[in-house]
Parts: sequence; structure tokens; C-alpha cells
Amino acid sequence: MRFFKGLFQKVDQVLTGRRPVDDELFDDLEEALIQADVNIHTTMAVVNDLRDASRKERINDSDAIKERLKDDLVKVLTANADEHLRWSPSPPTVYLVVGVNGVGKTTSIAKMAARFKSQGKKVMLAAADTFRAAAIDQLEIWANRTGVDIIKQREGADPAAVVYDALQAAKSRGADIVICDTAGRLHTKKNLMEELKKIGRVVERELGREPDEVLLVLDATCGQNAVSQAREFKEAVPITGIILAKLDGTAKGGIVITLKDELGIPIKLVGTGEKCEDIDEFDSRDFVSALFG
Repeated sequence: MRFFKGLFQKVDQVLTGRRPVDDELFDDLEEALIQADVNIHTTMAVVNDLRDASRKERINDSDAIKERLKDDLVKVLTANADEHLRWSPSPPTVYLVVGVNGVGKTTSIAKMAARFKSQGKKVMLAAADTFRAAAIDQLEIWANRTGVDIIKQREGADPAAVVYDALQAAKSRGADIVICDTAGRLHTKKNLMEELKKIGRVVERELGREPDEVLLVLDATCGQNAVSQAREFKEAVPITGIILAKLDGTAKGGIVITLKDELGIPIKLVGTGEKCEDIDEFDSRDFVSALFG
């Protein structure tokens, strides 16, 4: 979580130096949280809670306000959500990954594959984003780099057929995890939903259950645009978790809190750099602590 340090620099500065706990402090805190990409609704709720607590509990130390703020942010991130990736007790575990082109979807899949492989898992990729040949080629390059199997067909093939082939191969080769690259565009929501439903039916028919996760990849540096994108996908697809790519020094950090609070979708994984190993499972408490590190 070392990469997250400094994302909340302005927020941290407001609460550093034993400032008096007064209206000016709360006004400055409100401004700093919004600048860090925390949405207005969450910012107002958190700051109002801190104002009330300072009055009722007679908190007059800005360091104590900082600790209270950390607790409030953890509560927002953990409310009604399971941050851990779901695993199937009977392999293969199946993850469907969606997201528009350019957000880091393919590299996020590669990082997932490398991470699982380093944990001793046998991983297979399914190139089910068949809308453009470049998506298939790019995924194949990453499969070769990370040393995992890939199942693919030609450009324009039925994505569900690719997933079917991947599941057959996974069963015959004893794969633990199948990661399916799907839906590299929001064409029409209806078509996207039908495509994912068809894939879901294939998974259910072959494995006796729905896909274990439908993960949406978002670019953390896009700020509020990422929230709008997530809202569109949520309307079209039953998203179970978010992979937040590019959450490094160029992001502001508050986008994590905004996504969870506005949409109720848990963050499952975060990309923290460009290398294959630069991906972490998300932990709310660690994340919030690192924000103020």
C-alpha cells in the first residue's frame, strides 16, 4: 500500500499541526476532500459527522479529528460489501472482466494472471473481447509474457463460444482460474447485457453456477468520469466488483470512496504501477491508513 501515500496530501495537511478544531478547519477539510475526488454527498456526510462529534465529545485536537475521519472512511468503504475476490470451491473459478478500451483492462487481466500464477494457481485466459482483433492480439502477448494459457478465436467470433472453449480447456487441463476478457466497449446497453447473459448461461451450463465475479476495470486518474462510466456499466451489467487501474501518484484517492459510496460496488483490486506485480487486493483499513501516510 506504499503507493497510496500522498494521495490525500491536502487532506492530511489540513489536519496536521495541532490546528484548533473550529469552523475554519471543517471548511478547509470539506474543500480538501472534494479536491481529492471524494463526492460532495460523502464529503458533507463525513464532515457533518465530524462537526457533531467534535461538539458532543468536545474534541479539540485536530489529530483526534484525523483518526475519527479515518474510521468514518473505513465505514463508508466496508458498508454492505465484501472486498475479497470470490473463489469457487470447485475449480475453475471464473472471472468476467469488462471495461472500455483504454482504461487498462488488458494489463489488469495480465496482472491478475501473474499474481495468481505466483500463488501457484494454474491460470487460463479467454480472449472473449472479439470486437476488435487488437484486443485478442494484445491479450495473447500478455499471456505469453506471463506464461499462462490463452484460448482465442478469430475477430468477430461469438464471445460465448470463446468462453465455452476456455471452460472445456480449463476442465481438461486442470486450470484453477479462467479470466475472460469481455466487452471492450459500451455499444448499446441491451447488446452488452445480452452478450454477458449468454456468457453467463454458458458458464452456468458447464459449471453449474454463475460466473464467480463480473469485474469492471476503471481508470483511477479519470476521477468523476470513472464514476459516470461505472454507473453506465452498472445499468447494463451485473457488476460484482471493481478493479481500479492506475491508482498511483497521478490519482487523488478519493475516487475509491466515491465509487463505493455512490454505487455500492466494492473495490476488489487496485493497480499501483506499470509492472506485472503492481496489483494489490484491496483492504479498506490499510488503504485509509496509507492515504494519510
